[in-house]
Amino acid sequence: MIVPNEIDTVFLANFKTLILDYVSRGFRFVLIAGGGKTARRYQAAGNDVTPLTKDDMDWLGIHTTRLNAHLLRSVFVHEAHPRIVTSPHDDINWKESILIGAGWRPGCSTDYDAVLIAKNLSISKIINLSNIDYVYTADPRTNPDATKIENIEWQEFRKLIPKEWDPGLSSPFDPIAARECEKIGMEVAILNGNNLTNLRAYLEGEVFAGTRILPNIL
Repeated sequence: MIVPNEIDTVFLANFKTLILDYVSRGFRFVLIAGGGKTARRYQAAGNDVTPLTKDDMDWLGIHTTRLNAHLLRSVFVHEAHPRIVTSPHDDINWKESILIGAGWRPGCSTDYDAVLIAKNLSISKIINLSNIDYVYTADPRTNPDATKIENIEWQEFRKLIPKEWDPGLSSPFDPIAARECEKIGMEVAILNGNNLTNLRAYLEGEVFAGTRILPNIL
């Protein structure tokens, strides 16, 4: 969402407006930056020149998330905590309206970092903004029989994604993070970040387009 190809300043400006509207009403947000295409481009470039280990690939991705996080902190410079969280196990003391986080260590994505930070701060719901409207039963780009999923339990969701983490993996949610969410009972909503009106609907508890991954479907 931050850098689909070039840095998306229109998205950042609209996202800032939405977040600050809720901040003005007393809400607080933890925003975790991913690496996206920028990370994959660095990983591919490095690997083209010299075969890289998975750890080296992950570190390129991690530093990309930290660059994107610094951009987010600059966007929210007057509202955000001055330090970017890079270890989810830190003693996080923040009084500001917004806390920015980024990648931690090799072996997982920022999805997992978000889950651990949420756990650290006793947060039970995560919104994952990406460029997809729903999780599907299969890749709709290649499978015409793929159907969208509005609600799914973690056990079933994990059958749809790879079992292991791989640097540069493109998945609705990191398999390491998915295992942790199932373990601790976290709820994750996957929404298309290009539709901020839809994000507002989710935040308001209204009907929204997207997939909820749940500990148990009531």
